[in-house]
Amino acid sequence: MNSKATSVEAYLEEIPDERKEAFNKLRQTILSNLPEGFEETMSYGMIGYVVPHSAYPAGYHCNPKLPLPFVNIANQKNYLALYHSCIYADSELMRWFKEEFPKHSKAKLDMGKSCIRLKKMDQIPFDLIGELITKVSMQEWINTYENSIKK
Repeated sequence: MNSKATSVEAYLEEIPDERKEAFNKLRQTILSNLPEGFEETMSYGMIGYVVPHSAYPAGYHCNPKLPLPFVNIANQKNYLALYHSCIYADSELMRWFKEEFPKHSKAKLDMGKSCIRLKKMDQIPFDLIGELITKVSMQEWINTYENSIKK
């Protein structure tokens, strides 16, 4: 569900009441653990955490006018979504996350390439998500990204 919101504040106002608390906690978890340099913005109709053009002028290779995406969060029809670009590009990070998830949540891991679907608001592993966010610095993400697009 792409939002037409043009600001983070407007996006937050669209979150259904039954998901507001969990979504706000997810956002705060990311903000509290986000490595230096990333910026919060609207990106692809979601709240995004990006490498700004001031730090990476080349931007995103699919559309260089856009900053390099790192993490996005969204309210989807049936779940909250956490999109983590580096988890898709770094198999070791993916392996770590898949191994750790059952230690932090009773929910079954529901995951696509970079999308982690959070369907049960009371079973979101906020501590694990916070740790995931801290695992990759901005420069490490840029390096991983550049290596992944060269393949």
